[in-house]
Amino acid sequence: MDIRPPVRRPIQPGQPGQPSQPIRPSVNGVSQPPAQPAARPIQKPGVNYNPAGPQAPMEPAAPQPIEQPVKKKGTKKRWLLIIASILLLGILAIAGIWFWYQSQLAPVDSGNTDKKVVTIEEASTPNEIASVLKEEGVIKNETAFMWYTRLSGVQNQLQAGSYRLSPSETTPEVVEHLVNGNVDTFRITFYPGVTLVDTITKEEDRIDVTSVLKNAGYSEEEISAALAKKYDHPLFEGKPESADLEGYVFGETYEFFSGVSVEDILIGTFDEFYRYVEQDNLINAYQTQGLSLYEGITLASIVQRESGGDDKAQIAQVFYSRLEMNMPLGSDVTYQYIADKEGGVRDPSYDSPYNTRRYAGLPPGPIAVPGLAALRAVAMPAQGNYIYFLSGDDHVTYFARTLEEHEANIRDHCQLKCQII
Repeated sequence: MDIRPPVRRPIQPGQPGQPSQPIRPSVNGVSQPPAQPAARPIQKPGVNYNPAGPQAPMEPAAPQPIEQPVKKKGTKKRWLLIIASILLLGILAIAGIWFWYQSQLAPVDSGNTDKKVVTIEEASTPNEIASVLKEEGVIKNETAFMWYTRLSGVQNQLQAGSYRLSPSETTPEVVEHLVNGNVDTFRITFYPGVTLVDTITKEEDRIDVTSVLKNAGYSEEEISAALAKKYDHPLFEGKPESADLEGYVFGETYEFFSGVSVEDILIGTFDEFYRYVEQDNLINAYQTQGLSLYEGITLASIVQRESGGDDKAQIAQVFYSRLEMNMPLGSDVTYQYIADKEGGVRDPSYDSPYNTRRYAGLPPGPIAVPGLAALRAVAMPAQGNYIYFLSGDDHVTYFARTLEEHEANIRDHCQLKCQII
């Protein structure tokens, strides 16, 4: 009888109703319980697990670093660059504004020293003052003007009045005028021997009456109106109504307060002229020579233009001799004057009563501003019987009693000048 135990099929793990652990093989017919997994000690932080058992000493575990969140270095650098850029732009902007501000305080035209009269009306606001100054061309920028007056603390100290300002002045210099008020004075010089208007000389070299007034800051309209005006003054005794002011703007340096009109300036020159007329008793002196005051001024203007120095009294003597002889004065400067004034060609045959080569006697009126020396020469001519004179190439005046002597003087002393005439 077979007593071997019945063969049992191993049950596959995971089948329903069966244990999940495999059946350990039996020993001597006795089946062993399933092996239990060895208990594993709970691992504590910082202690290494020792698989050899509790008998073996265990080394303490090395501390593990705590992971920190990774910082993004690129983001930080980017913000630093942005901040630095903003600061740099701010500095550049401030520097740019400062340089712009300084440039706008500079003169409008440092090479133009001409003065012009600028009038600031009463109760004008700082903005209105800035606008007037900009329009007149004496400051570069209204905003810079306002900033400067505010930073300087003078914005409410700008005074109304008339000022003589130049494009060559800086904004601070212009402001100084306005703060000081209407107390500015200026000098103006009229020159003996010049005419009311000069159309021949280069503009930058002109010293005629009109150019002097323009350089003083007056407009052509103001000058023309003043020169055309009729004045009631004792200086004009005997002057025809149709005659202009040629010869009456006395050559002298004057000082006026800013804001005076062109009429005021002209009247000032008439007063100065008449002061010398009275001082030297010219009216009576001219009457002694058979001339009125107007005729004396006319003859003095010719002497002024013909003379190169201290020869005026002798030149006056020549003209008086010719007048007595009913001989044309023969003065080249007279036809040159009228040709220039009328825009004609300088020619000894120029047809005009001003041409004393063609017509005897005095011209219709003065041809220039006579100086005091010329006025006195006509009042007290030198002694002599000369009837000819010329200015030589050496700028010396040569006199002659006869035509032959005069032609000899031309041959010996006037090879260049006499050819030009």
